[in-house]
Amino acid sequence: MRQEFIITIYSENHIGLLNRITINFTRRKMNIESLTVSESAIKGISKFTIVVREEEDRVKKVVGQLEKVVEVLKAFYHTNDEMVFQEIALYKVQTDTLYDSDQVERLVRKAGARILEITREYTVIEKTGHKEETQELFEALNQFGVLQFIRSGRVAITRDPIERLSEFLMERDNLLNQID
Repeated sequence: MRQEFIITIYSENHIGLLNRITINFTRRKMNIESLTVSESAIKGISKFTIVVREEEDRVKKVVGQLEKVVEVLKAFYHTNDEMVFQEIALYKVQTDTLYDSDQVERLVRKAGARILEITREYTVIEKTGHKEETQELFEALNQFGVLQFIRSGRVAITRDPIERLSEFLMERDNLLNQID
């Protein structure tokens, strides 16, 4: 059964690595729903957060293949229930819509969004939340005419109190020390 999975990849930061990672999904005809890359809590280590909607056995296989990429230190996959995650969305609307009625202001307040910038021509609104929440605000604001809309990729951390990469690195260092 297909469901949403969050794949987390930890790696060193190398040119061309994103291509080598995404090619693993392309070969398997797996669509990436969301992709975010940032620094991790460990200096010099990057964290890729990739969202796919797929069957678990196929996700396991792609994670195994990802770990074979030289620069990849470790890859994990999780269900949404095992993660805390958010996305950010920005909406640009004409400032006149704020003057014409208080409906846009009410929508912003009700959604827990905030206004980032107001100019004579446009107003930029920011909303963080799950994709469904940011999409719902888009649809509500679009009745007033959204000029621009963008949603980020997902950022996520595990609910598990232990950072699994740190655990993996400690185990690897212990093995290396035993070999020496």
